[in-house]
Amino acid sequence: MAAKPKMIALTPISYKIAHLIRGGNFPLAYVYPPEMRAARDLLRRRTRIVRHGADLKAHVKNTTSQYNLPPNNLDLKYPCAREAMRNCFDDVFVQRNIDLDLNIIAFYRHELSSIECFIEKHAKHHNGRDYHILTSFPGIGRILALTILYEVGDIGRFSTVQDFASYSRLIKCKAESAGKSYGTQGNKIGNAHLKWAFGEIAVLYLRGNEKAKNYLFKTTKTHEQSQSTLRPSA
Repeated sequence: MAAKPKMIALTPISYKIAHLIRGGNFPLAYVYPPEMRAARDLLRRRTRIVRHGADLKAHVKNTTSQYNLPPNNLDLKYPCAREAMRNCFDDVFVQRNIDLDLNIIAFYRHELSSIECFIEKHAKHHNGRDYHILTSFPGIGRILALTILYEVGDIGRFSTVQDFASYSRLIKCKAESAGKSYGTQGNKIGNAHLKWAFGEIAVLYLRGNEKAKNYLFKTTKTHEQSQSTLRPSA
């Protein structure tokens, strides 16, 4: 006698999801290319290390201010600037604390330079054409180009510019009900790395670019005028 097939019990939520997938109404996740996944993870870890290095530099400056020493404008990514901070404090414990920061910063600089060259070398192999296009745009350097390249993956997966802007957290969704606005929602939906990259690009693109500054001024002025006309009169 043949055994009866076992029935899989579905919860109400999984039952609804199954029906949505069957009807084509449930958005399926994008499968990131496996050959690029490890490089993207390494690039993300590089970003976390850079931010930790920035915290160490801030600690050096804050300690200088804490002990009422003259403020320094040294860029600690350079060896000569780090050496200038080696004998600034009379207290040996404070100086040892600063030396710890300086030693870690020096190690980070060495390792990060090696990692950046390593990722760039493989990026040219993964998608050299798009990487060349990104670096040719004003305001996009090596790191920003790598961030966009590895965070986007296949640009063809976005059917419209609006979809890509939404994924990059460049558009905020309004929360409205009965004609009243209640601010925005879903601000953390999307890719935080792309939001950071495009924010940096906007600042760098405007630097020394008078044509872009004039366009931004005109766009801002037009937006303010349109918003003023939409406000109800008192």
